[in-house]
Amino acid sequence: MRSPVTGILVLLFVLLLAIIGYSSVFTVQQTEQALVVRFGKPVQVVTDAGLHFKVPFTDTVIPIDKRILDLENPAQEVIASDQKRLVVDAFARYRIKDALQFYQSVGSIQAANLQLTTLLNSALRRVLGEVTLIQVVRDQREALMGRIRDQLDHEAGNYGIQVVDVRIRRADLPDQNSQAVYQRMKTERQREAAEFRAQGNQKAQEIKSNADREATVIVAEANSKAEQIRGEGDAERNRLFAEAYGKDPDFFAFYRSMTAYETALKGNDTRLLLRPDSDFFRFFGGASGKPPAPAAAPAAAAAPAKP
Repeated sequence: MRSPVTGILVLLFVLLLAIIGYSSVFTVQQTEQALVVRFGKPVQVVTDAGLHFKVPFTDTVIPIDKRILDLENPAQEVIASDQKRLVVDAFARYRIKDALQFYQSVGSIQAANLQLTTLLNSALRRVLGEVTLIQVVRDQREALMGRIRDQLDHEAGNYGIQVVDVRIRRADLPDQNSQAVYQRMKTERQREAAEFRAQGNQKAQEIKSNADREATVIVAEANSKAEQIRGEGDAERNRLFAEAYGKDPDFFAFYRSMTAYETALKGNDTRLLLRPDSDFFRFFGGASGKPPAPAAAPAAAAAPAKP
């Protein structure tokens, strides 16, 4: 009959084997790399995902993320080369390329973030301090971000870190300076607008003056032409009247008198005080306009008879 002690020993042996087996393996995820440390000293870096073995009870596995990590940098005040103050909000993307060097230099991602923040701020001040405000905000922003990334990557390489990208999210003047710049820009735009309006008014006055002058010239030329034509018409009329008068003076005199009668005797309550034998009424007595011949004197009375 088997002793109970033997069963207990077998159970303890199996349990010990299970503990040893469990302590001898470790799993590396797809997003991780593992650093095997023995008595505080790194002995192996595992980058392949899957199941791996280690010495039980003596080796410690430290997982290290191998994905691209974010570094959010607080807004920093930077002085550009033209002595303009800028509030720069930047961020970086990095990954751990050498797990052993990373562990030996910084040890953890939190410590790496602190160290990279200091390096990023230094790179921002160095690069942006060599250029002007306009170059940072508008002209060379992409190139400046590339320079900052290169400098940060060079310095971060000592910690087993590769900087993938650096971006400037915002680069503005401080609030108090922004208000002053805004007011100055507003005043400048108002001055330009007033100048443009003045130039427009001056141009409008020039156009209006030219148009008035041209209109005056055109009207004067038209009046001159009209007077010339009117004069030519009057001359032609007078010529025709003269010819008609020359052909039949009596008819012309009769026509002129009839026109005068029509004009003077219109129903406009006009009153004339003329002698009946006035020359104006000479055609009232006859179509010829000549006074009638006096009647012949009666024959002389017979002489009285001599006594």
